[in-house]
Order: sequence, then C-alpha cells, then structure tokens
Amino acid sequence: MVILSPLLDLAGFYQPPFEIETETSIEISAEDEGFVVKGNIDVLVIQKRFWVLVIESKSSKLDVMVALPQALAYMLDNPNSAQPTFGLLVNGREFVFVKLIKQEQPKYARSYALSIERDSELYQVVSILKRIGELIIARSGDFSTQDKR
Repeated sequence: MVILSPLLDLAGFYQPPFEIETETSIEISAEDEGFVVKGNIDVLVIQKRFWVLVIESKSSKLDVMVALPQALAYMLDNPNSAQPTFGLLVNGREFVFVKLIKQEQPKYARSYALSIERDSELYQVVSILKRIGELIIARSGDFSTQDKR
C-alpha cells in the first residue's frame, strides 16, 4: 500500500464518485531457495468495477501473477455483466492490469508487468489508472440515465 496508495490518490480514486471497500485477505505462500515465503492478497474494490489485489509479503519475490485467479474470480462475480470489469495486480514492485468482458464465454486480457524499477512505467501506471477511472465514471453515468427512464 505504500506504493499503491499515492498512485490511487493521483488517479482520483480517493474522491467521489469512487468508494473503496476492502475484502478479506487470502494467505499465500511459495518456496524460494528452500525458504517458505508467506504473504497475503488483500483486495480493494472500487465501485464493484475495479478490483485491486495487493500481494503483501516479507519479500517482493512473489510473482504478481499469483493473484490472477483470485482477481478473475472476483471480477466474474460482478453483477453488472454488460460493462467490462477491470483489475490491478500489485506486488509492491510490479503492476499488471486486467480487463474482463463477460459474454457467453468470458474473455480477459492482461498487460505485461509494469515495474517501479523503470521510471517511465510508473507514469504509465498512473496514466492507465486515470483512464480506467474515466471509463468507470462515464459508464456509471450511462447506468444512472438508464435507471431514470
């Protein structure tokens, strides 16, 4: 959260119309050179359209993709299947964006891992976060207009 929180703030996710909810943590572990590395996947939900899964561990060696199955499970459970759902996987060093489109056969796409170790990629993360926020706001307006009819 030390890295993610300022990025969410820069992208406007701590301001209305966004609401952040937290989900329960899921414990994960992996073996690294004979040592067991343990951590948690914490989930933040923004307007049920953007799921942020944060992998917290003593070591940032846990692959960011460990959170993908859990992210897809949450995203598939979204009650609004008409609009794409977005996800962000973070392990403190890398960011992977996920987009899910629910159809008869759900399809997802993911970005390559963006890293804080490459300066220009951190700017890309903020830019993508802002664009996702804009899409969510624009499509939320569509829903409120439809509800009034």
